[in-house]
Amino acid sequence: MYNLGTQFLFDYNNSKSKDAAVLKGKNYRITVLTERLIRIEYNKNGVFEDRPTQLATFRNFDIPEFTVKQDAKFLEITNKYFKLEYSKENNINSISNLKIHLQSTDKIWYYNHPEIRNLDSTLMSLDDYNKKTKFEKGLYSEDGFVSINDSSSRVIGEYGTLVEREKDIIDIYVFLYRKDFDLCLKDYFTLTGYPPLIPRYALGNWWSKDYNYNEEGLKKLFVRFEKESIPISVLLLDKDWHIRNYNNNNNLITGYTFNKQLFPNPGTFIKNMHKKGIRVGLYNNPVEGVHIHEEMYAKSKQYLNGPENKPIPFAPFNPVFLDVYLKLLLHPLEAIGVDFFWSDYYNKNEKLIHFILSHYLFVDSGRLEKKRSMLLSRNPMIASHRYGTLYSGKTRVSWSMLRLLPYYNSSACNIGLSWWSHDIGGFYSGIEDGELYLRYVQLGCFSPIFRIHVDKGRYYKREPWRWDVKTFEIVREYMQLRHRIVPYIYSEAYKYHKVGSPLIQPLYYKNPTVQYQPLFKNQYYFGSEILVSPLTHKKDVIMNRVIHKFYLPTGLWYDFKTGKKFPGDRSYVSFFRDEDYPVFVKSGGVLPLSGELNNGLTVPENLEIHIFPGKSNTYNLYEDDGISNLYKQGYFLKTSIDYNYQENNYTLIIRPTEGKSGIIPEKRNYKIRFRNTRQTNDLIVKFDDNDLKFNCFDDEKDFILEINDVPTIGQLTIICRGKAIEIDAVRLINEEIDSIISDLLIETKLKDKISSILFSDLPIKKKRIKIRKLKREKLEDKFIKMFLRLLEYIEQI
Repeated sequence: MYNLGTQFLFDYNNSKSKDAAVLKGKNYRITVLTERLIRIEYNKNGVFEDRPTQLATFRNFDIPEFTVKQDAKFLEITNKYFKLEYSKENNINSISNLKIHLQSTDKIWYYNHPEIRNLDSTLMSLDDYNKKTKFEKGLYSEDGFVSINDSSSRVIGEYGTLVEREKDIIDIYVFLYRKDFDLCLKDYFTLTGYPPLIPRYALGNWWSKDYNYNEEGLKKLFVRFEKESIPISVLLLDKDWHIRNYNNNNNLITGYTFNKQLFPNPGTFIKNMHKKGIRVGLYNNPVEGVHIHEEMYAKSKQYLNGPENKPIPFAPFNPVFLDVYLKLLLHPLEAIGVDFFWSDYYNKNEKLIHFILSHYLFVDSGRLEKKRSMLLSRNPMIASHRYGTLYSGKTRVSWSMLRLLPYYNSSACNIGLSWWSHDIGGFYSGIEDGELYLRYVQLGCFSPIFRIHVDKGRYYKREPWRWDVKTFEIVREYMQLRHRIVPYIYSEAYKYHKVGSPLIQPLYYKNPTVQYQPLFKNQYYFGSEILVSPLTHKKDVIMNRVIHKFYLPTGLWYDFKTGKKFPGDRSYVSFFRDEDYPVFVKSGGVLPLSGELNNGLTVPENLEIHIFPGKSNTYNLYEDDGISNLYKQGYFLKTSIDYNYQENNYTLIIRPTEGKSGIIPEKRNYKIRFRNTRQTNDLIVKFDDNDLKFNCFDDEKDFILEINDVPTIGQLTIICRGKAIEIDAVRLINEEIDSIISDLLIETKLKDKISSILFSDLPIKKKRIKIRKLKREKLEDKFIKMFLRLLEYIEQI
């Protein structure tokens, strides 16, 4: 058996279940892994599998509580979640032989159950997507159960290679969780492996084009980004980085050798990118094998047989080829500074190859302590959450694709996925539309990965400065915000890695009835503090705003940008300008933002913390070096941001609670932004027991404290008191409508008449009549129609 390296080995002790959890006969084996998870195996030869598979790597769960009743012919297993009934030794493929009752419900699972109430997850790719495309099954089901068939997946052999399983077996995992989906995810992640903590730089703005850049062109490009104060954390080079023209082949896909005409000294180029704080990823698709012009061809040939002076064929099932692929072709690129690879092999009929590439590339990329695993790849379809960031394929430039993406990202949570990345603005075809572009960027700001990527063609405009001034300014604002909000996203990424709480979660997890309302299907939670309701339709050209209906769950919510307060458990209609986006923070929300705009997304010395009123809350800020694997050895720091809310008395305590010193700067400058709060002079600011100097001022509706040079190891305490210091900034529909009237190209005197009608106490019917009569005063038909629509929306509120 070929040994690929210690990084690919699994602990066989952990892949085997405890004996006390197993009930076994001649042809069957049933294992109660948790209160909610059962493994069912059937094999007429009586051979069962304890080695890890592509799906299941850990089965050594603690013994759950359950009771067993059995005799020579019948087996019954019962606990608070399920009751399993089995006629011993009979094939489980019949409901008369095996069925599982979901306790406290009328639901029954059996082999080949259609599971039609499953809410689906995602796809391998969006390249070929159309409205008839069926999503893959997920874990979330209205039935409260779901099964995963592991019968055909391969075993991970003793030395890390994939081994075919015995034929004609049944190996199924059944999750029986009722409404406890968070516990289902916990069981799933324990069984398959928890998501990795991706590098911090992956959460910033990525830049990529299918374009033959050279060093000079990229240098000019990033000078322009710096000039415009737009941070970039990742440069992702598409196919043209390597030699593509050789021996009458003018469009090679596969390559491992830099094109020296474009990059004379690749190592120096990458080093210069690193100095700017920009990480470098390379396109990689091994489908064409190893061509004879490659620098490592001769050495590769020593290990792989085949005709001389002929390309070495791609052989993903050959462990020797995989070894050569990693050690001779990819490791030298990493040695000159390449940070990660983009694995773009795509064949929807070859799912196993997708898995092989994702598994070996990702695991291998983290083999050294100094470098954390990282990969951008197509969806490997089995335990995809283990393999870094996912690439959704080449998508059309269109509003319909933009409408799909929020739902796609949140549905991914149904199979435990978070790190999907899409081509912001779309990849190919379509019409370049400034409004579409900026809505893509705004969605990207509040998405798992922000990655700009586009096809060849001089008229595809992804550089923000190529648009009109207004679009440029808005895009820059949101790309800056993306980098500033990384301390929050990275803390949420740590929670996803540690406890399996996905960054993006559908609204229906906490509000089940919402799934039946199509208007709200695109809404999602973005971490623990934020709710997003994306704008995916064009604006009304007369009103110059998007008319958007959204739902807010129980509680109080605040518009992130304006601070306007929205009571929850109801829907709203609002009108959004180009620069606006429906992002809401929960009452008591705590948002740590960077006070710096740097490419590299290093741990910031300047931290801005937004505190929203209405409720007490504690947020744990997680920080480490963002790049290495040292966090696994305890080299990280968790800082508790503890907000105690009382109506006229806010207390904020910031202190480290876990980890080691030396991870973050010794001293930090804090900007504490108490949202919707009046300025007060009744303040106490202390570090441990010592008073600190501070600066305070109001900024429209926010009260801001600036405290500099605060040691990060110790306790910062802020007490803010005052009578009626909270501003009750309730959202008023009249303010929004007044703003619309103000912006319209209508004679100013007419605006006064319009507002007196719209804001009067008249019934809606009479308001409509009066608006129509304004035609006599030369109000254009298009404006009359617009105001009549506004009255419809007012009637809904």
